[in-house]
Amino acid sequence: METRTPHRSRWRPRWLAGVAALAVLAGAGTWTAVASDGPPAVRQQDQVLDMPGARIDTSYFTSDTSGDGRRPAVLIGHGFGGSKDDVRAQAEKLARDGYAVLTWSARGFGKSTGEIGLNDPAHEVKDVSRLIDWLAKRPEVRLDSKGDPRVGVTGASYGGAVSLLAAGYDRRVDAIAPLITYWNLADALFPEGVFKKLWAGIFFSTGGGCTTFEKQLCEMYQRVAVSGTPDAAARELLEQRSPSAVGDRIDVPALIMQGQTDSLFPLGQADAMAKAISANGAPVDVDWMAGGHDGGDLETDRLEGRISSWFDRYLKDDKGADTGPAFRVSRTGGIDSTDGEAQLRGASSDRYPGLESGTTTVPLSGGSRPQTFANPAGASPPAVSAVPGLTGGVSQLSTLGVGLSRDFPGQFAGFDSRPLDHSLRITGSPTVRATVSSSSGDAVLFAKVYDVGPDGRQQVLPSQLVAPVRVTDAKQGKTVELTLPAIDHQVVPGHRLRVVLSATDLGYASPVTPAVYRVSLDSPLTVPTVPALTTGSAALPWWIWGLPAAGALIAAALLLTARRRTSAPAPDPALAEVPLQITGLTKRYAKSADRYAVKDLSFRVDKGQVLGLLGPNGAGKTTTLRMLMGLISPDAGEIRVFGHAIRPGAPVLSRVGSFVEGAGFLPHLSGRANLELYWQATGRPAEDSHIDEALEIAGLGDALARAVRTYSQGMRQRLAIAQAMLGMPDLLILDEPTNGLDPPQIREMRDVMIRYAAGGRTVIVSSHLLSEVEQSCTHLVVMHRGQLIQAGPVAEITGSGDTLLITTAEQVPEPVVEKISALPGIGSAVRTDAGLLVRLDGASSSSLITELVRLDVPITGVGPHHRLEDAFLTLISGGSA
Repeated sequence: METRTPHRSRWRPRWLAGVAALAVLAGAGTWTAVASDGPPAVRQQDQVLDMPGARIDTSYFTSDTSGDGRRPAVLIGHGFGGSKDDVRAQAEKLARDGYAVLTWSARGFGKSTGEIGLNDPAHEVKDVSRLIDWLAKRPEVRLDSKGDPRVGVTGASYGGAVSLLAAGYDRRVDAIAPLITYWNLADALFPEGVFKKLWAGIFFSTGGGCTTFEKQLCEMYQRVAVSGTPDAAARELLEQRSPSAVGDRIDVPALIMQGQTDSLFPLGQADAMAKAISANGAPVDVDWMAGGHDGGDLETDRLEGRISSWFDRYLKDDKGADTGPAFRVSRTGGIDSTDGEAQLRGASSDRYPGLESGTTTVPLSGGSRPQTFANPAGASPPAVSAVPGLTGGVSQLSTLGVGLSRDFPGQFAGFDSRPLDHSLRITGSPTVRATVSSSSGDAVLFAKVYDVGPDGRQQVLPSQLVAPVRVTDAKQGKTVELTLPAIDHQVVPGHRLRVVLSATDLGYASPVTPAVYRVSLDSPLTVPTVPALTTGSAALPWWIWGLPAAGALIAAALLLTARRRTSAPAPDPALAEVPLQITGLTKRYAKSADRYAVKDLSFRVDKGQVLGLLGPNGAGKTTTLRMLMGLISPDAGEIRVFGHAIRPGAPVLSRVGSFVEGAGFLPHLSGRANLELYWQATGRPAEDSHIDEALEIAGLGDALARAVRTYSQGMRQRLAIAQAMLGMPDLLILDEPTNGLDPPQIREMRDVMIRYAAGGRTVIVSSHLLSEVEQSCTHLVVMHRGQLIQAGPVAEITGSGDTLLITTAEQVPEPVVEKISALPGIGSAVRTDAGLLVRLDGASSSSLITELVRLDVPITGVGPHHRLEDAFLTLISGGSA
């Protein structure tokens, strides 16, 4: 239900008075006509504005309008780690809709200078007010009064928070539309006093490392990361930079859009902001979208349309604008019969119900009997719920009976309900009361509610969410009210609910000191329901979710069987432009102390290279690639991709594409439909797929519209390569991409690899076809028995006419080889079982032979060394290729 638009005060903070201090840098900006599918044309003006302590890169978008040309303005902020370029498409749409749109790169991001302050009111928020000052001087911008433009602010995540903060600090803001963001950053990163270490680490690494942040933020993060426990000073610092600090001053119409699959900023953050802003008398609508920071469908087109309508109503004063329902939640349901894709449908109501509406109770068996479990030493192995960078769209699959979660025996207590005799839709935060005791006095627990299948073993954790809680002074037992994560989830008849309290979780910091916990329940599970929210969802056939689900389960198995991972080291700025650097990489065979799959491997790959990874069976190539892709962990050494250390689920892996042992496709769907379905399962935005660019490189032509069952083996291989190219990763890894292809198909595959690297990207290809590697690769790494034999340009390894193979009657001692390498005119000398491989660098073959005789080298033959096959067989000394 809509309330009146609140009175807007004309008071302006004293620090906004310095409008004249805003100086445009030399060259007052560049105007560019932006192409569009139809009128009106959009004009873009790029310029850099001087702000105190920073230079802010901006873009300004307008289009032709009727009348006097005066129009409202919209500011669009970008997400953390991004820049103004990320929101250009939305800016152009709003400009065509009749708005003056200003985008900017926040301090420390894109081309803007300055330190990252996590939306510090003294810096980033003041920057927004200075941008509003700039808009107030534009002749095409509508004014409410002198110096006061009609302006709205929107943005996602980091940009969503700054829209809230701008409304709290600057009374000129007229409407806001924050998306998947936070209300209280301290609560988001330190929920219930528990450190959300995985997401916090991603924050600081995505920002470019600790040195790019304000000093006090860097010190705070390092202090909490080392101790594992947030202190009062850390909470205060983050709360000061949170919208909640000015919540009583945010009284403008707010469209709040939050993600259901979001372990970083869960639905509780949106609930807090909705309640606070509504209490100030402002209109508030709440939209629970399907995706979130953990992946899933971000519903970009739908939400951008809703934002435009919201601004039409509250900036253009269009009383007929359809702003949508007061509350909407996206639910999976139905199939598009034309392409077989899963559809999202919305359930809505005319008021926002909050997280505790329409509750019912579900009894849990055995709750009154205490269960004993342990917090293991070092908090390892940790239970698994959401894994940023790995789970991706898996969170959405919980509605389909698939999930990625694990609790280890002896480390949790579980309480089950009876099988339900009716369907139950949970919409909000379930609650339960528990009594907790700890041998150490304190306890950190992770509460979650599972949907358990009829066999009692298959269990799904809705949206992969858990609720941490820190219980203090619990030596003699302490009763606490546990609020579980807010979800929207359907439990079908025959299933049961299982409440689990675990001692550890991969995403959080748990006490490293071992302790024994005892937990009993003092109440049934209270479940919120909103009966007015109904949808006519249809069940999904297996083939929509089967392949993504299988991939998710494989990822889960790899995660859960690997050793406990340590926190990734800080990115190396010196390697930020280096696609791959491997240093001292070592991996032993399972249950072996002295047998190595890979041993002390080191090499580097630069941009634009096509690197061939060669070696006989058992050389360690596949093990190396699996470590590079984060599927297994090395025993020693380091892998850096663009300066970031590789760990399972490392965010930088989003810049890596891979093709390993072929790909499975749905035969009845077209090639394009298969790729679109695969990309949707990753949970990343559709516009990031670059599907047309990948398909152009793959060269499939008209075959894209045909069913995959009609494809030849070569076409399937190229479709699989195109799948690996989706998102246009900066580093592409191909394992035996030409297996099963005939010569013409192999030649086509070679052209695909060369075209992909031509744009400055990097390709690593493992293959047994030496002649193809020689023609398609620029550089080689040759491995044998897990070790590096030689690395360098193809021409250097094959010889290119300047390399001689010197066969000898007996092995040449290493000191003699070093003397040969040091001879004038000799580029290098490598000992092999057959003799020596010597590269000439100015010396003649006759002078080389003279020196070899002088050094008493027992020469039996001398000949040119040209072919890769010869070099390969010589280097591996007869190993089987």
